[in-house]
Amino acid sequence: MPFKKFVEIGRVAYIADGPCQGKIAAIVNVIDQNKVLIDGPTSGVSRQAYPLKQMHLTNLSVKFPFNASTKVVRKELEANKVDEKWADSAWCQRIKAKAVRKSMTDFDRFKLRKAKSQRNRIVTIALNGKKKALRKAGKI
Repeated sequence: MPFKKFVEIGRVAYIADGPCQGKIAAIVNVIDQNKVLIDGPTSGVSRQAYPLKQMHLTNLSVKFPFNASTKVVRKELEANKVDEKWADSAWCQRIKAKAVRKSMTDFDRFKLRKAKSQRNRIVTIALNGKKKALRKAGKI
């Protein structure tokens, strides 16, 4: 399977580290092999140089010219509904779920464990009932 996430103008990146951690921004210009100029007007990331090691490239991409102004970047991000696509992605959902699990208290974890146990008991009873009916019918 060929590599598809290249550092390019218009590539949307998830910022994994630094002051803008957890937000997305579009690459506006490549400064050198270690830094890019990013801008994320829809997510609150100001236009700045950012190291590539502190961001992850997403599969989202938009089209705008080299060194485009913030106004043009905002227009393209909103036209392509990048924020909505990002919010719907499995990657973003996983990050949100991880944050929810991290913020759980001891009592929340206890309640979750009890709920899972109760759910598993209901599933087991239903499954055993179906197995018993199939055995009686001679299908197992």
